[in-house]
Amino acid sequence: MDRIVQSNNHFTAQNKMKIVYIYTALTSFGGVDRVLTLKANYLADKLGHDVYIITDSQAGRPPVFPLSSKVHHIDLKTDFDEQYHYGIIKRYFCYRRLMKQYRQRLERTLYEIKPDIVSTTCGRDLDFLTDIKDGSKKVGESHIAKQYCRNFHLMEARGGIYKIVAKYWRKKQEKAISRLDEFVVLTEHDAQSWKTIRKARIIPNPLTFFSAPKSMCTSKNIISVGRLNEQKGFERLIEAWTKIADKHQDWTVNIYGNGEEEQWLKQKINDKNIQNSFFINTPTDKILEKYCDSSLYVMSSRFEGLPMVLLEAMSCGLPCISFNCPHGPAEIIENGVNGILVENGNIEKLAEAIEELIVNDEKRIAMGRNAHQSVQKYSPDNIMSIWMELFNKLRNE
Repeated sequence: MDRIVQSNNHFTAQNKMKIVYIYTALTSFGGVDRVLTLKANYLADKLGHDVYIITDSQAGRPPVFPLSSKVHHIDLKTDFDEQYHYGIIKRYFCYRRLMKQYRQRLERTLYEIKPDIVSTTCGRDLDFLTDIKDGSKKVGESHIAKQYCRNFHLMEARGGIYKIVAKYWRKKQEKAISRLDEFVVLTEHDAQSWKTIRKARIIPNPLTFFSAPKSMCTSKNIISVGRLNEQKGFERLIEAWTKIADKHQDWTVNIYGNGEEEQWLKQKINDKNIQNSFFINTPTDKILEKYCDSSLYVMSSRFEGLPMVLLEAMSCGLPCISFNCPHGPAEIIENGVNGILVENGNIEKLAEAIEELIVNDEKRIAMGRNAHQSVQKYSPDNIMSIWMELFNKLRNE
């Protein structure tokens, strides 16, 4: 990531662009929602561009993160949740009907806007986006490791017809990505995984905030943040904490998130008899305060893109411990300097790393200071200047 440098772009009225982001719905406290909102607000407020976010299923819900009044939010009101009421055969025909409706609405909207740039997060619109001849340059940005895109790996794990369908959709996705004008990923590792399909450009996500108050790393609190689902692997953090909880009864672990695994995780906490030190909390808009009230961040994910939670925690001066999962943690954490990387899936090593920083105050505090310094290169000014270089290049072409 040493290649991240400040650009010398200067905005003028002649450079003003119409930029469209396509996303499913701004309804999650997740990293993509936060980053997409930040980028749209930055482009509209700070650089004066005409920015649109087009969603398909916002369904009247307000965006989780505040959008600038200068950003146009258009929802196409396509209820893709309808398909999940049916079995796989009927779901297929329902999905095709919804996709036809979605394409018609999106195509009409893009022709009305006449954008210079259309950026997609490589969702369902990718199937037809490059066929829309609205005059815009089409950019794909992937926020997750290639093998885990659109949760195809979960379909493959079910076997049978689901595996066949997943293989078909993977091939279709790869073909669509090969037709984009530009394709952006978050890490060097992910760029390598796409190289047989096409060359990918690397632009990491910007920090969504850079904390002025910082943790002193002296409280006896451990924090983790994320959706309670298969990807985040919080049951692995429960297993690790179980191994050392009795020796450190004055320490607590707090997860902030919600999701489909919430009740299952809470039951595991009770079964392991750690309910007095391990807590699952609802998402909060005061997460900055929670970071600063903690002394250590732990991430137990099975896979990631470029984990925003690590960047956020480090900006608050927290040392981070993470499994070395694909991909991202190894490009943020310098092992032994601003945190600890653990062999992916090794619960025993995760527990040992947590205990190492619990008992060694001096090391924990020093790593926290290093963490705060190491993420400054991810500032919005630095990262958004790289995006503008790309957008200007594409428009000039």
